[in-house]
Formats: sequence, C-alpha cells, structure tokens
Amino acid sequence: TGAVGLYNIGQSCCLNSVLQVFLMNIHFTGILRRITVPPCAVQKRKNVPYQMLLLLEEMQCGKRKAVSPIDLACCLSAYRVKLFVQHDAAQLFLTLWNLIKRQMKKPELVEELSYLYTICVQEHLACQKCSSETKRNSSMLTLPLPVLDSNSHMLKTLEDCLQYFFHPEELTDHNMCFCEQCGRKTPFLQSMKLVHLPQTLTIHLKRFCFEKSAYVHKLSHYLPFPQDLDFNAILTENQCQADDNEKAAWQYELFAVVAHSGSTSCGHYCAYIRSLTECKWYCFNDSEVCQVWWDDVKCTYGHFKLHWGETAYLLIYMKKHPQ
Repeated sequence: TGAVGLYNIGQSCCLNSVLQVFLMNIHFTGILRRITVPPCAVQKRKNVPYQMLLLLEEMQCGKRKAVSPIDLACCLSAYRVKLFVQHDAAQLFLTLWNLIKRQMKKPELVEELSYLYTICVQEHLACQKCSSETKRNSSMLTLPLPVLDSNSHMLKTLEDCLQYFFHPEELTDHNMCFCEQCGRKTPFLQSMKLVHLPQTLTIHLKRFCFEKSAYVHKLSHYLPFPQDLDFNAILTENQCQADDNEKAAWQYELFAVVAHSGSTSCGHYCAYIRSLTECKWYCFNDSEVCQVWWDDVKCTYGHFKLHWGETAYLLIYMKKHPQ
C-alpha cells in the first residue's frame, strides 16, 4: 500500500494530518515532482516544497510503515510555524499552501497549483434605496462555512451550511453602508456568487466558536456530509456567475476529512483519506495507518453530547469530471 504514517515529533498531529492530505493527492504530488531543486544545501534546508518532496520520496520508498517529518518541521519553523505547539488545521493548511506557492520558482507550476486549489467568487453590494450595485471578484483557498446561523441555530447538513454561506445578507441599522448615489448611509444587500470551483475543494467547517469573553469553545453537534456533492443541486441560478461548461464540472466526490477530537486547548487531529489509486479509505493517525470504511468516516459527523468526540473540521472534495 502507498499509505505510510508520520511519526509524532511532539504535538505534530495537526501538521501530520495536513501533510497527508497534500501528499496523498496525486494531482498535488504531480506538481511537486516538477519543482526546481535548490542549488545549495542551505537553500535546500529552507525550501518547503523541496523538503516536502524529500518526505514524499522517503514515504514512497516502501521500506517503513512510518517516517519522521522532523526535517520539514524544522524548515517550517524558520517561517514562524512553531515546533511542539498545537496548530489549527485550517490555518496551517493556508500557511503551508502559501509557503509552497511562494517558494515554487516555475511560473507554470504556480499557475497549476493555484488552479488546483483556488475558489473564485464575485461579491455584490447593492443599495436598497437606489439599486446602485458594486461588484468585486475575489479568490479564496477554502470555503469557511459557519455551522450556526445568525440566530445561533444549528445548521443541520453540509448542504444547509453551503446554502447559508451563499445566502444574501441584509445590512441594516449599524451595519448600513455609505451610498455615493444617495449621499448617505443606506441599507444594502450583500451577496456572493460562485464563479469557479477548483479540482481540489477544501471546506472549513467553523466548529471553533469565539464567545464574547474571548473563550473559544468547540461546536460538536451532528452535521452530516455526503460522499457525493453537486453544487448545481445546492445553489440557485442567482447564486452562480458561471457558464454551463464551468457548472458541468461542479460534481464532487469526498477525498479526505481532517478530524479533531478533544477540546480546543487539549485536542488531537487525524485524517481519513480515500486513496485515489486504490479507491480505499485509510485513517492516518500519526504513525498508525489502517484501512477503514465509509461507516468509520461517518463517525466524524459529530454528536451534541460528545464534546470530546471526533468531529470533521476540514472536508476535501475532488472533482469527478475535471475540465
């Protein structure tokens, strides 16, 4: 099997889980294998893509059930990714991705990496008094989905979370914006339309919630997510700004789940990943790797009464029919 574990080098379960999601993605490793090798030893030690490539090659030599990510972890520590501290998986994914992009020298690889992961949206802001509208295109690497609505009611499914995220929001009272046409603050309608979805789509379930007292608590309630996700069946025509060719490719299959167990201050991460070559699910729990089934993955849906239980935090979907 190509499933090899990573030793925990001291609170590195988050790093290990995120690395496994990158390195089990054959579309990502196809880019990684074509990087320019840094010319000298000092540059090699400080180059994140190169250190990831060395780790990948060590994992794929087929001699061990687990390898140590210490060289890559030391490389990352030079870029303020601290050793021996618990990280947030969503934040670490973004930090790693940006470091990889910044240190890839070939423009065509940077372009491929961006195309593989980047979500494009169009933000709309419309005055409710005079109907003047401003539009702005923006991109993101994850869809950060709230798991509660504005009234703090629990959203019941992943599809509900997606619909809520793209639902227009009225900006009234103290949230009103200044309208140049009207010359004063007026109510606005704020909305977001989907323009482009990447081959590898990363969804961040915002299960860590800030209280007014600055205390962070975890939302562990039951939130099912499907193996197959079709954005055309979830979003309305009004929530999309894409042509038919683009929308035809918006059908996804679940590739990986990064799950968190425990509390915000004392937790553990592991990753459930579907091997793209074998079409089997594996659980990567640091150095321990074992084959699992879909019913095991479903155990990360969460449970309202099990606050310490394992809950999905990052969902990574892969396009079924990329363009």
